[in-house]
Amino acid sequence: MIDATPAFRLAAALRRRRLRGLDPVESQRRTLLRLLRRAAGTRFGRDHGFDRIADVTAFQAAVPPRRYEEMWRDYWQPAFPVLQDVSWPGRVPFFAVTSGTSSGRSKYIPVTDAMRRSTVRAAFDLTAWHLGAKPHSRMFGGRSLMLGGSTSLTEEAPGVFSGDLSGIAARTLPVWARPFVFPGPELALLTDWEEKLDRIARGSLELPIRCVTGTTSWLLILLQRVRELRRARGDAPDPPYPSLDLLVPGGVALAPYRPRLERLIAGTGAEIREGYAASEGFIAVQDAGPEDGLRLCLDHGLFLEFVPVEELESPRPTRHWIADAEPGVNYAVVVTTCAGAWAYVLGDTVRLVGRDPPRLLVTGRISYGLSAFGEHLIAEEVEHAAADAAAAIGADIADFAVTPVFPDEAAPVGRHRWFVEFAAMPDEAAVARFAATLDARLSALNDDYAAHRAGGTGMGAPEVVAVPPGRFADWMKARGRLGGQNKVPRTIADPELAAELAAFMVREQ
Repeated sequence: MIDATPAFRLAAALRRRRLRGLDPVESQRRTLLRLLRRAAGTRFGRDHGFDRIADVTAFQAAVPPRRYEEMWRDYWQPAFPVLQDVSWPGRVPFFAVTSGTSSGRSKYIPVTDAMRRSTVRAAFDLTAWHLGAKPHSRMFGGRSLMLGGSTSLTEEAPGVFSGDLSGIAARTLPVWARPFVFPGPELALLTDWEEKLDRIARGSLELPIRCVTGTTSWLLILLQRVRELRRARGDAPDPPYPSLDLLVPGGVALAPYRPRLERLIAGTGAEIREGYAASEGFIAVQDAGPEDGLRLCLDHGLFLEFVPVEELESPRPTRHWIADAEPGVNYAVVVTTCAGAWAYVLGDTVRLVGRDPPRLLVTGRISYGLSAFGEHLIAEEVEHAAADAAAAIGADIADFAVTPVFPDEAAPVGRHRWFVEFAAMPDEAAVARFAATLDARLSALNDDYAAHRAGGTGMGAPEVVAVPPGRFADWMKARGRLGGQNKVPRTIADPELAAELAAFMVREQ
């Protein structure tokens, strides 16, 4: 195929020059005012007097922060699935369906044409920084493998569709981009994930794969599958894609996976670059080294605010934006978008690590949950599953904590490890029933967990470690956290704390 990299390299150089000259404060100010003008005639705009708002301060006074549940209840749900001039002008053509909210199994995030263009621009920015760092790249001389969800969408109303966000992106690719992308329409439509992963791995063996994107945990599985296929037919298994130029993992924290990913692509010269993308918008891209944080996307139709995490539940939290947000503070992200989300509490927490240009690190989630592999479990689901599993074996739980166990060379699929303190120690058969019930209940409660557990290809079955009565109290005491308002953390994503917990829980009495 024709190598289009030279043309893209020229466009990328022009874009980098523009980004380097961008005034962050003025860009965000213009973005907000443009969004307000566009949506002034919508129901939301009329309710909040958009036609009278002339600056950031007036916007913050008129539009309070809202979580998804409030936007859904007050604006999106009453008109769903036909959102016509509700919070964004025109009709919303797509809804990204995601799991893991406290209000139900799934949430429906509006995806407008303006938002799809915003996402494409952010993806190009990431590519632009890559081409700048690798002047001899031939990224567009081969195929980009997009490891995403099915492009099979549900028609909620005439011309209105819902489905996986990556599936929407693949289905709506610009015509010019389609020759560069794998898989094609037939494979992209598949909903059986095991079959899809296997066919993508097999179908990609003979292709010049230059770029691979997808959820981090799934990328590991794909690359391992390709290695196995190459080894089975007598090829050199490493690297899985010899012509690889760029790897773009996302969806979950990259740090625990980076060493293994680097080993898998060793010898290709490929870069690993992160993007911070949510269903509600593409927030930031990696423009420098991994230790430098991610550069905020400031001119793509998103206006970003930052609320100190400890103030989020107050009636009038302090709201910062690029003009006055400070590095080193743990903030909750609040976003206003070209898809009709206004002062929307995204759910992520971040810490700014630079002002010129503005960069951030993602530090976690507002409420505790678990998404080491893209499973997006929330507190309510974890608690319900534990209670149901205990009831199934007639046991009482004194305390518990859950940690991820990341894949390695010996065990290529990750899993959850549950340390459970029962009021009375159960036998091995009861612990096995407890684990099986946990697995079944979490699959029933959360679609993403169910997808990752399907066939055991994305996650292994949960491991349950029954610990003696009093063990958690001993652990909290050893940490200086016993009594008062100190609580056992239910989910532990921090690798050091998880290792400390595991060592303490399995030690001899």
